[in-house]
Amino acid sequence: MKHSRLWVLTAIIAFVIVVGFVLSVPHTHDIAQTPALTTATSSVPLVALHDVFKKGVHTITGSIEVPTVCTTVSAQAASSTESILIEISLLTDTGVCLQLPTLATFNATLAAPAQLPFTVTVNGTRATTTML
Repeated sequence: MKHSRLWVLTAIIAFVIVVGFVLSVPHTHDIAQTPALTTATSSVPLVALHDVFKKGVHTITGSIEVPTVCTTVSAQAASSTESILIEISLLTDTGVCLQLPTLATFNATLAAPAQLPFTVTVNGTRATTTML
């Protein structure tokens, strides 16, 4: 008689555990669907700049946070009578790469007057700049 009570008690405990597990585990239709992440972000990039002016030539160095270590950064500088435009291009490698944001550096050189303000674009989007 004791063995049948033990089996009944074991079956009840197992049933409670299985029912509790089924009710507590989230189902795939219960989880909200998040949109897929895109590589292009809509936020304004922050660019740190340092300018050295000697004998009519600006040597501009800077840094920008990029999404992966494999992102290639290139910069070109042009001047007008009103400002110095620095165009930064970010090219993300499509291969296997560590998805860890990192700080990438760039440099550009151009001849221009000393007191012109800087305008910086990253892939065509105007960036926020910080002068170092």
